[in-house]
Amino acid sequence: MKPCILFDILQFPRLTLLCAVSLSWLGSLPISAFAQEGIAAGVEGASIKPSASTNLYSLFLAEVINSGLMELGYDVEPTQQLQVAIAHAAVATSDVHFLTAHWENLNFPMIENNGGEAVLQRVGVLVDDTVQGYLIDKATAEEFGITNLEQLQDPQLARLFDTDGDGKANLVGCNPGWGCGAVTEHHLEAYDLSETVKFVQGEYDALIADTITRLEQGESILAYAYSPHWAGAFLVPDDNVVWLEVPFTTLPEEQADVAEVNTIVNGQNLGFAVDRIRVVANADYLTQNPVASKWLELVQIPIEDVNAQQKQVHEGERTPEDARRHAMEWIEANRDLFDRWLAEARQVAG
Repeated sequence: MKPCILFDILQFPRLTLLCAVSLSWLGSLPISAFAQEGIAAGVEGASIKPSASTNLYSLFLAEVINSGLMELGYDVEPTQQLQVAIAHAAVATSDVHFLTAHWENLNFPMIENNGGEAVLQRVGVLVDDTVQGYLIDKATAEEFGITNLEQLQDPQLARLFDTDGDGKANLVGCNPGWGCGAVTEHHLEAYDLSETVKFVQGEYDALIADTITRLEQGESILAYAYSPHWAGAFLVPDDNVVWLEVPFTTLPEEQADVAEVNTIVNGQNLGFAVDRIRVVANADYLTQNPVASKWLELVQIPIEDVNAQQKQVHEGERTPEDARRHAMEWIEANRDLFDRWLAEARQVAG
């Protein structure tokens, strides 16, 4: 296994990659940890290059996948943590072979922008029933009767969420470059909110942590939120926050092909598609490596387990080593299921 390194444009001449995080712990395991009889036929010596997003939930998912790939006999290279858009491009060019952070509907344009499904293939369902939308604190919602994002056309209501003194509501959003940002920008225009609501973007984890602090101090908050994410342990719908509905479903033009997907959660139109996190992989690699393809198809982790892992992240367990440990703990707790997946993947080689 390779040591922990940072990648620059010389190492990835087709892409400007932000960073890479080594999973070199796997290389420190004794050979006996992977019994020869467990290696799938035709796999021994084959290599695979995984990637995850910069969010630790994605690294956690990658760790679970990588452990199984090693047991199947693959030489798993260091996992590269990349911004999602860059990761899709890296998969398309085979700089990496798969990504564990593809939101099926939200990231659909990234498939089309990188050669389509002939180049990038979605495999399996890693996490089902993900949810996204806009939250406000329950106290403000009840005091002023706010239930729909469109109500923030009213300057007086919008000012309740003004945190920088410009008279507009500050809507905390996701990282620049994420698909959710394009949806929010589209919503603000489509719902005629551009004059009363300002979209605040930056490092989402830092922004949402500040939002939680303000909520705990009794301030009004307005934020984009998604699950799985550690913030879900602190922003609890119908407890201290509420989801805002949108007046109608509308998505950016580049997501037109998924515009008919379901945006209703518990009877509320949240404006974002109810989504699934899937693996996106290099199509040629999957064709050449049917065992890996089958493995990527099989692995699925309940969203409750991912949220629990994300809570550990927020409590301070946020290093790559922590993510590896979380993955190994999950595998240990679900060993029978994990072994059934391995057996099914080995049958492909047989």
